[in-house]
Amino acid sequence: MSKAAELRTKTPDELSTMLLDLRKEQFNLRFQRATGQQEGVSRVRIVRREIARVKTIMTERRRSAGKG
Repeated sequence: MSKAAELRTKTPDELSTMLLDLRKEQFNLRFQRATGQQEGVSRVRIVRREIARVKTIMTERRRSAGKG
């Protein structure tokens, strides 16, 4: 699990790649749940929060770039 401070040190390309990977994982977890293969349901929540964290950092950067 990444902390917001760790994410702020990453470049925009790294954040985009991370977001893409997290979305793929989220899709796979949803697919596993639909087919009844999922064992640990806590991972869904963790991935969802990670996606929100990455998107928040990306939005903060976009807004600060617009003002400065």
